[in-house]
This record gives sequence, C-alpha cells and structure tokens, in this order.
Amino acid sequence: MSRVEETIARISPLESATTVTEAVLARWDSLTKPRGSLGRLETEILRLAQIQAKPNPSLDRAAIYVFCGDHGITKENVSAYPQAVTREMMKNFVAGGAAINVLCRNAAIDTVIVDAGVCGPKIPGVLDRRIAEGTGSFLEGPAMKDVQAYAALEAGIALAGDAAASFDVVGLGEMGIGNSASASALVSAFLAVPAADSVGRGAGLDDAGLNHKKRVVSQALSRYGDELGSMDPMEVLALLGGFEIAMMAGFTLGAAANRLPVVIDGFICTAGFLAAQKICPNVADYVLFGHQSAEPGHLPVLEALGRKPLLNLGLRLGEGTGAAMAISVLRSGLQLYREMATFTEASVSDKQLHSEEVK
Repeated sequence: MSRVEETIARISPLESATTVTEAVLARWDSLTKPRGSLGRLETEILRLAQIQAKPNPSLDRAAIYVFCGDHGITKENVSAYPQAVTREMMKNFVAGGAAINVLCRNAAIDTVIVDAGVCGPKIPGVLDRRIAEGTGSFLEGPAMKDVQAYAALEAGIALAGDAAASFDVVGLGEMGIGNSASASALVSAFLAVPAADSVGRGAGLDDAGLNHKKRVVSQALSRYGDELGSMDPMEVLALLGGFEIAMMAGFTLGAAANRLPVVIDGFICTAGFLAAQKICPNVADYVLFGHQSAEPGHLPVLEALGRKPLLNLGLRLGEGTGAAMAISVLRSGLQLYREMATFTEASVSDKQLHSEEVK
C-alpha cells in the first residue's frame, strides 16, 4: 500500500453522535445565553472538538503554512505580475514584511513558508520541498508529470504528519504568480463550471486581461472536453494544477488522517482542498473554511460542498490571510465556550431566559 493509499485509509467520516458531541452541545446550552445565539461559533467549535476527539479543543498552537510555487502558464500573460514576484514575495515572507506576517505576529500564530516548486536558487529560512522549478504551461500540455503530482501529494502528507506533532490547528496559505488560473481550471474541471464563471482578476487584471485569461483557461480545458469529468482526480490535478496546489491537497489529506484541523484560506487553497476531496470525500469533515474570496470561482465550490466560510470580507490577497483571521475568530469562540459562566454558576434561570427569548 502506498503512502497516499495508507493515508486515505485512515480518514473516516466524523461521527456526529459521540460522547464528545454530547458534551460540547451540553456545555454550549448550559452557558448564560440563549441557546444557539452564538451561531456559527457554536457549530465550528463543535467541529473542532469532533476533529480533535476531545470535548475541550485547543487552538493554542497555531500555524499558517504558506505553500509557494511557480507556474508555466504565466507565459500566456494571465497575471498582472511577472513570475519573478513569487520568489520576491518568498523573501518578503522570510523578512516578516508581508500581510500574513503582520497578522500572524498579532495573533501569536507561527508561519511556515514552503517552497513547493519556485524558480531560482533556494532561499534561506524557507522549507525546501520543491518538486521542480515551476510547472509547465497547462495550455501546451500537462502542468506536471504524473510522478511529480504524486510526489507533491506525498510531500504534503509528510508535512502534515510533522505539523500534527507541533500544532493544534493549521491554516493553509499560498503564493504563486499564475496560480489563480490553475485554480480556475481545476474548479472548472472538477465541477463542470465554465471558465467564464471560474476565472477572476487574480492579482489585479484589468478587463482586457481578465477576458484574455478566460480565453486561455477555456482553450486549455477544451483540449480534453468531456473527458475531464471521467478522469481520475490525480490525473486532473497533474494536467491543470501546480506544485503548491498539489502539496496543499496532500497536506489536507495528511492532516485529516492525523485529526489535525485545517482552516482553508481562499480560492487557490480551496482548489487544493477540492482536489483532496475528489481523492477522498471524507476529508471534507476535517476542514473549516476561513473566508469567501472575491474571486468568482470560490462561491461555486463552497456551494457545491454545502459549506459556509467564517468570514466574507471581500479578500483576495492569498498568503493565508483569511485563514489567520478566521483562527483569531475561532479562538474568540473557544474562549467564550471555556470561560462563560453556566446558568448554575451565575444563579440565572435557564427557563426564564429562554421564555423571555420566545417573547
């Protein structure tokens, strides 16, 4: 059995009827508030408890893993920025000057920068897991060889195993010029969404650039036609994905196998998750969605999954910024869960509060 197969075999659906679930629900209902009045905070803390298999989950040790990779599709001018910006931003991450660094410093969240396949010399301070120096252009042929996509998946699984020993929760982030084109192509392929509905402005394309990007992605998808719908998910990932996207898919699988909660950031990270979900549907139980990206292709994925993000702030920065903010929100929810007084402790009548709520 391969490492991927062994990992998938360890991912079972989360059970809703457990002693952990009963304990968490009882705790929420015992607190001095109308039942269910904290909305999604209550259900997401419940999910965290179910994933960690303990009624008092922990979010103390948190990290954002930023997966970086270069994309051959940039030669088709699908981005407002040149490919070299990927590498320049990695240096910025290491120096602590990027948006994700600011958010993580503020929230006491670690940052781990992963080179999944960036062009140029290795950068000190970056975790080197590069598969190759950039993918091929998926307009001309497969973005990755099958063996490369599989290696990226395995590397992500291994990283998740290490992360599970060090952290209570991990948020996924990414950086890669051109990767929103790759993410759009994957979403279109996996969900049969037209490129016109999955492609967005990415890092800031104008109208002409956006229309060109839509044509490029549509043309690439037309190479395979209806065959995409019947292909193995790994084959689709190799054809259209990126090293960092495949590695995030592997990380998501490995985290689920180790019961490590993962907070998915925006559109590109969700495309990586979607690949993992197509490979192993049960993985969906083990993730939370940080925010809804302003990229148009993000909402169709969330709707197809029947899931809602914690935040909707119109973000489209990437880097894991939405995931970092969501972890801060989750910590607030967990603090309420732990520290609010119960009706008994506060000498407040549960029945009286709920009767007033009905009125």
